[in-house]
Amino acid sequence: MSDVFAAIPITPDHIWAVSLVVFRVGAAMAFLPAFGEQVVPMRVKLAATLSFSAILTPIIWPAIEHVNSQREWFALIGPEVASGLVVGFVFRLLVFALQVTGTIAAQSTSLSQFFGGGLGADPQTAFSTLFVVSGLCLAVMLGLHIRVVELLISSYESFPIGVWPGSGPTAEWAITKISTMFGLGFTLAGPFVLASLIYNLGLGAINKAMPQLMVAFVGAPAISFGGLLLLLMSSPIILTVWGRTFIRLTSPVGAGFE
Repeated sequence: MSDVFAAIPITPDHIWAVSLVVFRVGAAMAFLPAFGEQVVPMRVKLAATLSFSAILTPIIWPAIEHVNSQREWFALIGPEVASGLVVGFVFRLLVFALQVTGTIAAQSTSLSQFFGGGLGADPQTAFSTLFVVSGLCLAVMLGLHIRVVELLISSYESFPIGVWPGSGPTAEWAITKISTMFGLGFTLAGPFVLASLIYNLGLGAINKAMPQLMVAFVGAPAISFGGLLLLLMSSPIILTVWGRTFIRLTSPVGAGFE
């Protein structure tokens, strides 16, 4: 084994160059779903960062082998971190879409928990936690690690070494992606909003026809049971649509990197 490592010419210039890949991957890891969650131990995140860096380095080596001085290395840290954050932002938006879906669905069916637990420090509704955990499992099954590598490789074409992401195009790209995320969240929560509308219209009609009836005591258990039943029936469809969107938006073309 020592002979194998001795045959590999490793110089300080190589270390400067490879560390730039670690900076970009590490910045993306801060936003990546599953790998970058707050509940994941820091050692696991570090191991994932080094693993992704080891995969990327031989592929993009011609783009980074020119780094051969410490002064040049310091000037390249900022652009690499910014580019990595853009890559991770693509994946994190899809998780935000599930959180929006769960929040809208929970509040529409009177099952929201404003102080409910979540995967991180931010409180989430029970529906949001269920959708996020299910979505993360589905993303890993759909090859999240492969998507991350593909997008990181493509990012070196859109954001070359030492080039800051343009403020104008990046802002326009971010606005488009955020609007797409909110649109996806509202769309996935559509069945719950529609059921809530029908429920409230029916409850209002009953209250108008029978003012003496305490409709709140009758309607509250009905909307809670209906919300859970609708969750049972619609969850497979919601996750299927989200999974297809995940495959489309995390490709280099769908992410806007090509």
